[in-house]
Amino acid sequence: MSCAEELTADLERRFRVVTETIRVGAGFFKVLRPDSADDLISEEDFVGDERLPYWAAIWPSSIVIANELAAAALNVARGPKRTIELGCGIGVVTTAAMKAGLDVLATDYYEPALEFTRANTCRNIGREAATRMVNWRDLPADLGRFDLILASDVLYEREYAGLLPRVFDKLLQFDGHAVIADPGRVSTPAFLYACKGAGFKVVEMKSVPWEDGAIKQKIDIYTIAH
Repeated sequence: MSCAEELTADLERRFRVVTETIRVGAGFFKVLRPDSADDLISEEDFVGDERLPYWAAIWPSSIVIANELAAAALNVARGPKRTIELGCGIGVVTTAAMKAGLDVLATDYYEPALEFTRANTCRNIGREAATRMVNWRDLPADLGRFDLILASDVLYEREYAGLLPRVFDKLLQFDGHAVIADPGRVSTPAFLYACKGAGFKVVEMKSVPWEDGAIKQKIDIYTIAH
């Protein structure tokens, strides 16, 4: 049994799952995800630190970054850079980054997210992602530093606007970049202000239109550096 078959079978035993096909670059990813995020809501997690299973959905911001990676549209993404994805969810961005040749560590605050990420990288590129549980409020001391940080739609909580620049400060090489895709969350201006206060600046910003049926929105991609 291949790694994809083994990991998929394990998830199918424990979750109600579906496979969704998404276009990335000139090809397609077949992405395994939970059928319903609502089924995964845990009162204990919410009471502990207001965690909700946002990881279980495929967000437009993740597809946009995946396509930017596939098209080599992110200049910072070229070459075998040491890369970390913050909030990997089910692994769409990590899969695209690995396919682009990056050395990626996929991180999330939910163990099932890491399991789905490993399954999806195996299913789509034949290799299992390196993964790790990471709490942004209490970063592991041995993570080291990275040339590239990737994150998609992670500013959905106001707390994260001030927290993420501190994470960048601890994880980013001095000449590294963080690339954040954001659909215009209300906390984004506060995040950009906090980045400036932490010694970071936006070195590039581009807007990518997103359309899926009746849903139309704009995804902003910020490249942030010292």
